[in-house]
Amino acid sequence: MATKKAAKKSSKKTSSKKSSAKKSSSSRKYSPSAGKDVEREMKAMKEGKLKSGRSGKKVTSRKQAIAIGLSEARKEGKKVPQKKS
Repeated sequence: MATKKAAKKSSKKTSSKKSSAKKSSSSRKYSPSAGKDVEREMKAMKEGKLKSGRSGKKVTSRKQAIAIGLSEARKEGKKVPQKKS
């Protein structure tokens, strides 16, 4: 009897997981051309040519290089999600 109850409980748990699964969106979040902008900025950073906005200091952070590339893509009107903050 105990094994049958355990089997029923486990089958209920798996069915609840399936219903709570998120649907994946089929559309892109970033346009391919926005990816090329980020790629260009990453190459510039690796070569040591990428400078930050106002201060003009050399960018060494990978995350900062990506942010600069996405920012430029937004200015050009490419498909890029809005800034979070």
